[in-house]
Amino acid sequence: MPAWIVPRRGLLRAMAAAVAASLVRPRARRAAAAETKLADDLPEMRFDFGTSGIVGWTSVSGQWSVENMADAPSGKDVLVQRATRNEFNVIVAPTGPFTDVDVSMKFKPMSGREDASGGIVFRFVDSKDSTGGTYYVVRANALEDNFRLYTYDRGRREIASVRVKAPSPGQWHTVRVVAVGDRIQAWLDGRMLLEHRDSRFKLGRVGLWTKADSITAFDDFVVRGVKFGS
Repeated sequence: MPAWIVPRRGLLRAMAAAVAASLVRPRARRAAAAETKLADDLPEMRFDFGTSGIVGWTSVSGQWSVENMADAPSGKDVLVQRATRNEFNVIVAPTGPFTDVDVSMKFKPMSGREDASGGIVFRFVDSKDSTGGTYYVVRANALEDNFRLYTYDRGRREIASVRVKAPSPGQWHTVRVVAVGDRIQAWLDGRMLLEHRDSRFKLGRVGLWTKADSITAFDDFVVRGVKFGS
């Protein structure tokens, strides 16, 4: 075998390795995306439902009420959604509207055969009719191994999803979403799992969400945001 063949094979192996590395590095950068943050001096609004209940909240759809729960993260009272025949159930907090926002909550999927979910609604704008408004929602589901971001405008459309271990039913879990401009990031139980860009909704209020026959408890709803016009 001619002597020149060996180094040439080595060169080809080195070139292949370099190409493989160039394909892998962008994935590593995406997985380690920097956290989007709001200004530190923005005030924090915390709703634990034990002090003023849901006074001032807007129930768009669903059966929402404050109930006593022994394992409530914030103390004694939580917000529970018990309607089981609606397509979606939405309640909106008495604050905002916001452009950029950082929202978190704790939810406990209590029951549901079709769905056992909890989610955060943000950039909600009421349509003043029966269509349910327009909004983004990020949600987790105890019956599915995914964590998803949707838009809603007379119908729901998935725009980002990632596979996860389904949240355990009967236990408390944490969801957080940060939206700055068109950049949206979402966390489940302390892990940032979704990052997506979408610019169709610019501002709106924030709230909570379930689907179908989900009976879900919520607590520790916390909001920081840039109010529209401020």
